[in-house]
Amino acid sequence: MMQEEAKTKILKNESLARYTSWRVGGCADRVFIAENINELQAFMQTLDHAEPIYFIGLGSNLLVRDGGVRGTVIVMHQALCDLRLDGKFIYAEAGVTCGKLARFCANNYRQGAEFMAGIPGTVGGALAMNAGCYGSETWNIVHQVLTIDRQGQSHVRNEAEFIPSYRHVEMPIPDEWFLGAWFKLETGVAEESLKKIKNLLASRLASQPLNLPSAGSTFRNPHGDFAARLIEASGLKGYQIGGAQVSPKHANFIVNLGDATALDIELLIRHMKDTVLEKQGVALQQEVRVIGEYA
Repeated sequence: MMQEEAKTKILKNESLARYTSWRVGGCADRVFIAENINELQAFMQTLDHAEPIYFIGLGSNLLVRDGGVRGTVIVMHQALCDLRLDGKFIYAEAGVTCGKLARFCANNYRQGAEFMAGIPGTVGGALAMNAGCYGSETWNIVHQVLTIDRQGQSHVRNEAEFIPSYRHVEMPIPDEWFLGAWFKLETGVAEESLKKIKNLLASRLASQPLNLPSAGSTFRNPHGDFAARLIEASGLKGYQIGGAQVSPKHANFIVNLGDATALDIELLIRHMKDTVLEKQGVALQQEVRVIGEYA
Protein backbone atom coordinates (compact mmCIF):
# COMPACT_ATOMS: atom_id res chain seq x y z
CA MET A 1 0.00 0.00 0.00
CA MET A 2 2.78 2.41 0.96
CA GLN A 3 4.61 1.76 -2.34
CA GLU A 4 1.42 2.40 -4.33
CA GLU A 5 0.91 5.77 -2.63
CA ALA A 6 4.55 6.74 -3.12
CA LYS A 7 4.41 6.02 -6.85
CA THR A 8 1.56 8.49 -7.32
CA LYS A 9 3.89 11.25 -6.12
CA ILE A 10 6.53 10.68 -8.80
CA LEU A 11 6.61 13.27 -11.61
CA LYS A 12 8.77 12.42 -14.62
CA ASN A 13 10.67 14.96 -16.73
CA GLU A 14 9.42 17.70 -14.42
CA SER A 15 10.60 21.31 -14.81
CA LEU A 16 12.46 22.47 -11.71
CA ALA A 17 11.89 26.18 -12.43
CA ARG A 18 8.71 26.11 -10.34
CA TYR A 19 10.60 24.58 -7.39
CA THR A 20 13.36 27.19 -7.18
CA SER A 21 13.14 30.80 -6.03
CA TRP A 22 15.06 32.05 -9.12
CA ARG A 23 12.35 30.47 -11.32
CA VAL A 24 14.91 29.03 -13.74
CA GLY A 25 16.29 25.58 -14.53
CA GLY A 26 15.72 22.52 -16.67
CA CYS A 27 13.86 19.30 -15.98
CA ALA A 28 14.63 16.54 -13.50
CA ASP A 29 14.39 12.92 -14.57
CA ARG A 30 12.12 12.38 -11.58
CA VAL A 31 10.62 14.56 -8.86
CA PHE A 32 9.26 12.87 -5.75
CA ILE A 33 7.01 14.82 -3.40
CA ALA A 34 6.99 13.17 0.01
CA GLU A 35 3.75 13.24 1.99
CA ASN A 36 5.34 12.03 5.22
CA ILE A 37 8.45 10.35 6.56
CA ASN A 38 7.09 6.81 6.23
CA GLU A 39 6.29 7.36 2.56
CA LEU A 40 9.73 8.89 1.95
CA GLN A 41 11.42 5.93 3.65
CA ALA A 42 9.48 3.49 1.49
CA PHE A 43 10.44 5.41 -1.65
CA MET A 44 14.13 5.60 -0.72
CA GLN A 45 14.20 1.82 -0.34
CA THR A 46 13.21 1.45 -4.01
CA LEU A 47 16.13 3.53 -5.34
CA ASP A 48 19.21 2.02 -6.94
CA HIS A 49 22.35 2.60 -4.83
CA ALA A 50 23.92 4.59 -7.68
CA GLU A 51 20.90 6.87 -8.26
CA PRO A 52 21.81 10.56 -7.84
CA ILE A 53 19.54 12.08 -5.17
CA TYR A 54 18.92 15.76 -4.44
CA PHE A 55 16.81 17.11 -1.58
CA ILE A 56 15.32 20.58 -1.98
CA GLY A 57 13.05 22.73 0.18
CA LEU A 58 12.00 26.13 -1.17
CA GLY A 59 14.91 26.07 -3.63
CA SER A 60 15.97 29.44 -2.24
CA ASN A 61 19.70 28.79 -2.25
CA LEU A 62 19.82 26.75 -5.43
CA LEU A 63 20.62 27.23 -9.11
CA VAL A 64 19.49 24.43 -11.42
CA ARG A 65 21.26 24.52 -14.78
CA ASP A 66 19.21 24.71 -17.98
CA GLY A 67 20.03 21.14 -19.01
CA GLY A 68 18.25 19.81 -15.95
CA VAL A 69 19.12 17.13 -13.42
CA ARG A 70 19.80 13.45 -13.97
CA GLY A 71 18.45 11.38 -11.11
CA THR A 72 15.77 12.03 -8.50
CA VAL A 73 14.87 15.31 -6.82
CA ILE A 74 13.00 14.97 -3.52
CA VAL A 75 10.87 18.00 -2.63
CA MET A 76 10.40 18.54 1.10
CA HIS A 77 8.40 21.78 1.22
CA GLN A 78 4.63 21.35 1.64
CA ALA A 79 5.32 17.74 2.60
CA LEU A 80 7.33 17.23 5.79
CA CYS A 81 5.65 20.01 7.76
CA ASP A 82 5.16 18.67 11.30
CA LEU A 83 5.76 21.46 13.83
CA ARG A 84 5.09 20.93 17.53
CA LEU A 85 6.16 21.25 21.15
CA ASP A 86 8.05 18.13 22.23
CA GLY A 87 8.72 18.32 25.95
CA LYS A 88 11.05 21.26 26.52
CA PHE A 89 12.08 21.34 22.84
CA ILE A 90 10.41 22.52 19.64
CA TYR A 91 10.39 19.92 16.88
CA ALA A 92 10.17 20.96 13.21
CA GLU A 93 10.32 18.75 10.14
CA ALA A 94 12.56 19.68 7.22
CA GLY A 95 9.76 21.09 5.06
CA VAL A 96 8.66 23.73 7.59
CA THR A 97 9.59 27.25 6.48
CA CYS A 98 12.00 29.12 8.72
CA GLY A 99 9.54 31.99 9.05
CA LYS A 100 6.80 29.67 10.28
CA LEU A 101 9.19 28.12 12.83
CA ALA A 102 10.17 31.58 14.13
CA ARG A 103 6.54 32.60 14.68
CA PHE A 104 5.63 29.24 16.26
CA CYS A 105 8.47 29.57 18.76
CA ALA A 106 7.44 33.13 19.63
CA ASN A 107 3.78 32.19 20.08
CA ASN A 108 4.82 29.33 22.37
CA TYR A 109 6.88 31.62 24.63
CA ARG A 110 10.30 30.56 23.35
CA GLN A 111 13.00 33.07 22.46
CA GLY A 112 16.16 32.70 20.37
CA ALA A 113 14.68 31.66 17.03
CA GLU A 114 13.46 35.11 15.93
CA PHE A 115 16.32 35.44 13.41
CA MET A 116 14.91 32.44 11.50
CA ALA A 117 12.18 34.74 10.16
CA GLY A 118 14.83 36.38 7.98
CA ILE A 119 15.90 33.10 6.31
CA PRO A 120 13.98 32.55 3.04
CA GLY A 121 14.04 28.75 3.15
CA THR A 122 13.04 25.63 5.04
CA VAL A 123 14.36 23.99 8.19
CA GLY A 124 16.07 21.28 6.12
CA GLY A 125 18.01 23.82 4.07
CA ALA A 126 18.86 25.89 7.15
CA LEU A 127 20.31 22.80 8.83
CA ALA A 128 22.27 21.76 5.75
CA MET A 129 24.03 25.10 5.32
CA ASN A 130 23.91 26.48 8.86
CA ALA A 131 21.85 29.38 7.56
CA GLY A 132 21.82 32.55 9.59
CA CYS A 133 21.28 36.29 9.64
CA TYR A 134 21.57 39.25 11.99
CA GLY A 135 24.37 37.60 13.97
CA SER A 136 22.71 34.24 14.69
CA GLU A 137 23.03 30.81 13.06
CA THR A 138 20.79 27.76 12.89
CA TRP A 139 23.12 25.35 14.68
CA ASN A 140 23.33 27.66 17.70
CA ILE A 141 19.85 26.44 18.69
CA VAL A 142 19.93 22.77 17.53
CA HIS A 143 19.64 20.02 20.16
CA GLN A 144 19.14 16.92 17.99
CA VAL A 145 18.36 16.14 14.36
CA LEU A 146 16.54 13.40 12.51
CA THR A 147 18.24 12.19 9.31
CA ILE A 148 17.57 9.65 6.58
CA ASP A 149 20.14 7.57 4.69
CA ARG A 150 20.14 6.10 1.18
CA GLN A 151 18.55 2.89 2.45
CA GLY A 152 15.62 4.81 3.90
CA GLN A 153 16.69 4.28 7.51
CA SER A 154 16.16 7.19 9.90
CA HIS A 155 18.62 8.21 12.62
CA VAL A 156 18.40 10.55 15.60
CA ARG A 157 21.75 12.33 16.00
CA ASN A 158 22.97 14.78 18.64
CA GLU A 159 24.22 18.19 17.58
CA ALA A 160 27.68 17.28 18.94
CA GLU A 161 28.09 14.77 16.07
CA PHE A 162 28.13 17.64 13.56
CA ILE A 163 30.76 20.30 12.92
CA PRO A 164 28.98 23.54 11.91
CA SER A 165 30.88 26.50 10.52
CA TYR A 166 29.95 29.63 8.60
CA ARG A 167 27.32 28.53 6.02
CA HIS A 168 28.49 24.93 6.17
CA VAL A 169 27.93 21.78 8.22
CA GLU A 170 30.24 18.78 8.22
CA MET A 171 28.16 15.60 8.31
CA PRO A 172 29.35 12.65 10.41
CA ILE A 173 28.07 10.18 7.80
CA PRO A 174 28.03 10.85 4.02
CA ASP A 175 24.77 10.39 2.12
CA GLU A 176 22.44 11.39 4.94
CA TRP A 177 19.85 14.13 4.67
CA PHE A 178 17.94 16.10 7.30
CA LEU A 179 14.33 15.19 8.05
CA GLY A 180 13.84 17.44 11.07
CA ALA A 181 15.32 18.89 14.24
CA TRP A 182 14.66 19.52 17.91
CA PHE A 183 15.48 23.12 18.87
CA LYS A 184 16.63 24.23 22.33
CA LEU A 185 15.30 27.66 23.26
CA GLU A 186 14.91 29.75 26.39
CA THR A 187 11.57 30.84 27.82
CA GLY A 188 10.55 34.19 26.40
CA VAL A 189 7.77 36.74 26.15
CA ALA A 190 5.64 36.23 23.04
CA GLU A 191 5.00 39.95 22.44
CA GLU A 192 8.71 40.78 22.59
CA SER A 193 9.67 37.96 20.23
CA LEU A 194 6.92 38.85 17.76
CA LYS A 195 8.04 42.50 17.83
CA LYS A 196 11.62 41.41 17.03
CA ILE A 197 10.34 39.35 14.11
CA LYS A 198 8.27 42.26 12.82
CA ASN A 199 11.26 44.62 12.97
CA LEU A 200 13.53 42.08 11.31
CA LEU A 201 11.08 41.56 8.44
CA ALA A 202 10.68 45.33 8.00
CA SER A 203 14.47 45.69 7.79
CA ARG A 204 14.63 42.86 5.25
CA LEU A 205 11.89 44.42 3.12
CA ALA A 206 13.68 47.78 3.15
CA SER A 207 17.10 46.42 2.19
CA GLN A 208 16.45 43.42 -0.08
CA PRO A 209 14.83 43.11 -3.55
CA LEU A 210 11.95 40.87 -2.48
CA ASN A 211 9.77 41.91 -5.44
CA LEU A 212 11.83 39.89 -7.95
CA PRO A 213 12.91 36.22 -8.07
CA SER A 214 16.30 35.75 -6.39
CA ALA A 215 18.13 33.19 -4.27
CA GLY A 216 19.02 35.40 -1.35
CA SER A 217 22.70 36.12 -0.75
CA THR A 218 24.87 34.98 -3.65
CA PHE A 219 28.19 35.01 -1.77
CA ARG A 220 29.32 34.44 1.80
CA ASN A 221 30.56 37.46 3.70
CA PRO A 222 34.37 37.41 3.92
CA HIS A 223 35.75 37.60 7.45
CA GLY A 224 35.45 41.16 8.71
CA ASP A 225 33.74 42.48 5.57
CA PHE A 226 30.55 42.24 3.51
CA ALA A 227 30.22 40.71 0.07
CA ALA A 228 27.67 43.38 -0.89
CA ARG A 229 30.13 46.18 -0.07
CA LEU A 230 32.89 44.59 -2.16
CA ILE A 231 30.55 44.02 -5.11
CA GLU A 232 29.21 47.58 -4.96
CA ALA A 233 32.75 49.01 -4.62
CA SER A 234 33.64 47.11 -7.80
CA GLY A 235 30.97 49.03 -9.73
CA LEU A 236 28.71 46.03 -10.29
CA LYS A 237 25.37 47.24 -8.91
CA GLY A 238 22.86 46.98 -11.75
CA TYR A 239 25.24 44.99 -13.98
CA GLN A 240 23.28 42.68 -16.24
CA ILE A 241 23.83 39.54 -18.32
CA GLY A 242 20.74 38.52 -20.27
CA GLY A 243 17.80 38.61 -17.88
CA ALA A 244 19.98 38.33 -14.76
CA GLN A 245 20.96 41.48 -12.88
CA VAL A 246 23.02 42.43 -9.84
CA SER A 247 20.28 44.04 -7.79
CA PRO A 248 20.50 47.86 -7.60
CA LYS A 249 18.96 47.53 -4.12
CA HIS A 250 21.35 44.94 -2.63
CA ALA A 251 24.57 44.08 -4.48
CA ASN A 252 24.83 40.53 -3.05
CA PHE A 253 21.51 39.60 -4.68
CA ILE A 254 21.10 38.50 -8.29
CA VAL A 255 17.56 39.01 -9.53
CA ASN A 256 15.70 37.45 -12.44
CA LEU A 257 14.18 40.34 -14.40
CA GLY A 258 11.71 37.92 -15.97
CA ASP A 259 13.50 36.16 -18.81
CA ALA A 260 16.78 35.04 -17.22
CA THR A 261 18.23 31.61 -17.91
CA ALA A 262 20.30 29.63 -15.44
CA LEU A 263 23.28 30.25 -17.71
CA ASP A 264 22.74 34.04 -17.48
CA ILE A 265 22.85 33.75 -13.69
CA GLU A 266 25.88 31.47 -13.62
CA LEU A 267 27.82 33.73 -15.99
CA LEU A 268 26.92 36.73 -13.84
CA ILE A 269 28.13 34.94 -10.69
CA ARG A 270 31.42 34.19 -12.45
CA HIS A 271 31.78 37.81 -13.63
CA MET A 272 31.13 39.12 -10.10
CA LYS A 273 33.77 36.78 -8.65
CA ASP A 274 36.36 37.73 -11.26
CA THR A 275 35.70 41.47 -10.99
CA VAL A 276 35.85 41.57 -7.17
CA LEU A 277 39.07 39.54 -7.20
CA GLU A 278 40.61 41.89 -9.77
CA LYS A 279 39.46 45.16 -8.19
CA GLN A 280 39.36 44.34 -4.47
CA GLY A 281 41.81 41.44 -4.19
CA VAL A 282 39.21 39.28 -2.44
CA ALA A 283 38.14 35.81 -3.63
CA LEU A 284 34.41 35.64 -2.92
CA GLN A 285 33.01 32.27 -1.89
CA GLN A 286 29.73 31.27 -3.46
CA GLU A 287 26.84 30.59 -1.11
CA VAL A 288 24.49 29.36 -3.84
CA ARG A 289 24.51 25.65 -4.64
CA VAL A 290 24.59 24.74 -8.35
CA ILE A 291 23.30 21.40 -9.66
CA GLY A 292 22.50 19.89 -13.05
CA GLU A 293 23.86 19.97 -16.56
CA TYR A 294 24.34 22.70 -19.13
CA ALA A 295 21.79 22.85 -21.95
